[in-house]
Amino acid sequence: MRHARTRNAAVVAAVAATLALTSCSSEEPAADEPTMTEEMPDDAASQDMAETSALMPMGTGDPFADARTAAAHMPETALTLATGLATATGTEGEVDSAAADLRAGLTALLQEHVYLAGTAVATAYTTGPDSDEFALAAEALDGNSVDLSTAIGELAGDEAEADFLALWREHVGFFVDYAVAQQAGDAEARDAALASLQGYTTDAGAFFEEISAGELPAAAIAESLEMHITTLTAAIDGLAAGDTGAYASLQEAASHVGMAAETIAGGLDTALDLDGDPSDPASTLRSDMTYLLQEHVYLAAISVFTAYTAEGGPESEAFTAAAGVLDENSVALSEAVTSLAGDENGAAFLDLWREHIGYFVDYAVARAGGDEQGTQDALRNLDGYRPQAGDFFEEVSGGELPSDAVAEGLTHHVETLAGAIDSLSAALVE
Repeated sequence: MRHARTRNAAVVAAVAATLALTSCSSEEPAADEPTMTEEMPDDAASQDMAETSALMPMGTGDPFADARTAAAHMPETALTLATGLATATGTEGEVDSAAADLRAGLTALLQEHVYLAGTAVATAYTTGPDSDEFALAAEALDGNSVDLSTAIGELAGDEAEADFLALWREHVGFFVDYAVAQQAGDAEARDAALASLQGYTTDAGAFFEEISAGELPAAAIAESLEMHITTLTAAIDGLAAGDTGAYASLQEAASHVGMAAETIAGGLDTALDLDGDPSDPASTLRSDMTYLLQEHVYLAAISVFTAYTAEGGPESEAFTAAAGVLDENSVALSEAVTSLAGDENGAAFLDLWREHIGYFVDYAVARAGGDEQGTQDALRNLDGYRPQAGDFFEEVSGGELPSDAVAEGLTHHVETLAGAIDSLSAALVE
């Protein structure tokens, strides 16, 4: 099964930023990007929706591809917000230097790998490894691998691109072997998968050292990959056992690769002699915003997935745990705002952000229940949230972030995440 991907590969070099940003900078969707949600043809229900909200959910029917589309908007949103906030607060450094591009791009790609891997495992455990749903989840994970290998190829050539993709897909296969063995209680197969993963760390370390001209030492890369294996297998263990702590474990695994992105970016920055400093305060602000905003999308999608699949639905302990991890992300975002704009603004942001998450939950519940009026009400509330958030950021940035521009960016966020929810409902509930 194809999967896999991102990671310390680090090589994502300057091209990583391109991958992270071009996905949302184009005015016209790519051929395989979502169009208007398939469940909403030109009928009376669609007309009613258009009359009640300016927002139209966008989806393809593939919930995992749609989640990637929703997440792909966040690096650009993070750049916009970081640029305005850095200017307003006089933050030292450059938000948009080549080095900052590299770190932000690595942050997005490495984090995405973890959340897509966790989602693929959860899907295999829920619908079966032979299900159509798991095939789509694995395809989304592999798409992330291909994106990273393409970035490597642009930096290190076609041969390195092919070598990396083969190596990375192999290691994802070892994670799949581990997940299957763990659920089956097959200790021998589980240990064999772990041994294969350990062997991968050595091969990958040598690969990255070579393509970075020694700036990323093999031993250091191998050590980082060992931590990646430790944290991600811990999340898999939790998912296999039905442990509600699995969501926190998955977040920890994502946090590890997020931190690794700075180290990797530093090594590649030296090797490539890029403009800027990947660790200056402005670059750090952008990377942190990228991490937190993209994580919001994936944790929201995981929460909806859990509400749709767990026994007890949105009243289950599993959903409560997933929603709790999502709220931790909200708190972290509010702390970032607090650090720049003070306690009062941080608290105001948290209230506003939590409110919009509640509207997404309302939308997901109504969508799964076939409650057309409920979905319209939720969309209308999300539509109303956009200008409120725009006004907030315009005020805290001293006008550097125009309200209309922020609200427009949130249009993409709402429409693509709602589209992903539609597709999850169609795949798992309807």
